[in-house]
Amino acid sequence: MKAKQVSKENGVVKFEIEFSQEEFADALNKAYLANREKFSIDGFRKGKAPRKVIESHYGHDIFWDEALNKLLETGYFDAIKEMDIDVISQPSIDSPEVKKDEPVVITGSVQVFPEIDVKKYKGLEVEKMETKIGAKEVNEELERVQKTQARMETVEGRKSKKGDTLVFDFEGSVDGELFEGGTAENYELKLGSGQFIPGFEEQLEGYAGGDSVDVKVKFPEDYHADELAGKDAVFKCKIHEIKEEILPELNDELASDVSEFETLDEFKKDIKKRLQQQAKDRDESMMKDRALEELFNKNEVEAPDVMIQNELENMLYDMNQSLQAQGIGLQQYLEWMGQKPEDLMEQSKPEAEKRVKTRVLLKNIIRKEGFTVEDSEVEDLMKEFGAQYGMDVDQVRQMSGSDTESYFKEDALTKKAIDFIFDNAKFKEAKAEKKSKKEDK
Repeated sequence: MKAKQVSKENGVVKFEIEFSQEEFADALNKAYLANREKFSIDGFRKGKAPRKVIESHYGHDIFWDEALNKLLETGYFDAIKEMDIDVISQPSIDSPEVKKDEPVVITGSVQVFPEIDVKKYKGLEVEKMETKIGAKEVNEELERVQKTQARMETVEGRKSKKGDTLVFDFEGSVDGELFEGGTAENYELKLGSGQFIPGFEEQLEGYAGGDSVDVKVKFPEDYHADELAGKDAVFKCKIHEIKEEILPELNDELASDVSEFETLDEFKKDIKKRLQQQAKDRDESMMKDRALEELFNKNEVEAPDVMIQNELENMLYDMNQSLQAQGIGLQQYLEWMGQKPEDLMEQSKPEAEKRVKTRVLLKNIIRKEGFTVEDSEVEDLMKEFGAQYGMDVDQVRQMSGSDTESYFKEDALTKKAIDFIFDNAKFKEAKAEKKSKKEDK
């Protein structure tokens, strides 16, 4: 097989793919073997008639279309690689003129990724971000660590209060009738957690273990169960036990239990160091996003409709996957929102256009700057991705198919382009927030 570009104009490449006489003959034989069962010829069992006999009955070109399709199944993608073009649409294939015992030449056209001259991508102005970590943030992290090591103890000699966890039975009724889902035994509820409907938890404060109390509430008008929405209800509750959270002391012992450090001071220093690195990473990520926003705003780009449509379909697919993970589908979501799929497509179109235009800009910066990536960089990205899902590099390759490495290569190049834009940006100090008149007074 040989492939070549015939012309390139307005983002459309016209191409020519030539298959040798031997390649076409092989494809014809495969087409015959795949379809011979369909033919019944007198004197032969069904599916056993020789190819020449079938061709003599139905025409010498009976298998040509199938053969051409087989050639294009793999040959087209090999041709794209040989021509080194980045396609963004399905090809339009012309009807080939096929002559017996001669090479087959197939012509066609396909849209390719837009090539533009990006001019405004160096010296983009970005507001500097520099989050500082102080004692407040370190203490908040220490409190979080404390809570992970907390234990629950039964309370004796006092009544329940906000923050306690109650172990209790309850039985809910509306107009004296029990309702589905309104009954439970030995249920654990942290008072003040907002787990139950408004007004419920507050009425359980001030009681001791063994007490009974009737909790009277009204279900919200927008409650998810229509049969209960807006209804007055009574919950008969029997309190069995009151538990409180006991936090460990902030000391060297706690530090050595939860970390590699022997003292609390060492542990606090490490916390500050980690939080500062996390803050730095977040700041850098946000500044890169703002640099890309500036890149988008300062460059006019024509986004091909086919790319926008593909991006819209990807966005809706991702949205559907996210909704399904929550137990609902896209169709159900649209019904809840009173929308049609085309409404959602129209709402999502501006974001899809922005994503496509930004991708066009980045890819052309990669081309203009001549960025390349080593195989080791691609493999490192694959390892990083696999580590998130407990897979090795081979498993990542199998999961993503034949385009795996090209996908990760594209990702690595995009990261290089973004880093380049960021490294060449002009950082300006953040504007001080003006105090309100009330604060000034």
